[in-house]
Amino acid sequence: MTYPINVDKVILEQWAAQKLAPETITGMLKEMGFDPDSITTHLRVYKKLRNAKRQFTGFVCMALGAFLGFLSCVLTLANPIPELHNLILFGFTSVGILIIVVGMYLVFE
Repeated sequence: MTYPINVDKVILEQWAAQKLAPETITGMLKEMGFDPDSITTHLRVYKKLRNAKRQFTGFVCMALGAFLGFLSCVLTLANPIPELHNLILFGFTSVGILIIVVGMYLVFE
């Protein structure tokens, strides 16, 4: 029968604040006497916690880029200032796509 492994979130947040490498954490857990299954569970939860902030920033970037692209589309179709048509069409759209790509990089890395 397998027992559930309890992971202390406070310790994981301290490790994330110290920006410890996974190898260092593995060594610390081995010194504390944890079994290999518990060590892998702790590392998996630590990596998820460490990447949560990066993913949130990525989703915000993707949303901002999508909004900028939508705004570019609406302004291009409405054409409120004809002199700025090319700037809106090519400038805002390009910047929106770049922001989306940066957000996707942050999410999928």
